[in-house]
Amino acid sequence: MDRLILFRHGKAENESSSGEDFDRPLRKRGVRESAEMAQTLSRLGLVPDLVLISPSARTRETWAAAASAFPEAEIRLEAELYHADAGAIRRVAKSAGEVHRAVMVVGHNPGLQELAVELLREGAAPPTLIARAQRQFPPSAAAVFLIDDNGRPSFDGLFFPERGD
Repeated sequence: MDRLILFRHGKAENESSSGEDFDRPLRKRGVRESAEMAQTLSRLGLVPDLVLISPSARTRETWAAAASAFPEAEIRLEAELYHADAGAIRRVAKSAGEVHRAVMVVGHNPGLQELAVELLREGAAPPTLIARAQRQFPPSAAAVFLIDDNGRPSFDGLFFPERGD
């Protein structure tokens, strides 16, 4: 894997009709911001070969909103990503990265945020950037890392959605 993109799901409803967290859908804002973030990443050439998606409703809807920006990407639902911690996300991405160059994970906080901060620290990112990622990793945020041949990360971008409302 040469690049890892961590993409948090869009803003979701507080409740689902089933009452289950797994079934919470995106709000309209979440759909819009997910699509906008995907367009931003694509425009910058930050395009995945493989997208690993938590099977929850909000992550699947995030991908549905983002998919048109990445028409060539292979997608895979990964049950292990539902509310995964940083270590589990990293293991799933690393395994997929053995055969794919650019891997995107569409998942959840706190795991994505924790992994982003961990990778920023490992890559010796500036303390101000690490602090910013620790303070917030809002819905539809993305963190991008280059991964060298030895598996070491370096910061390649931190993107937050623009709030239009």
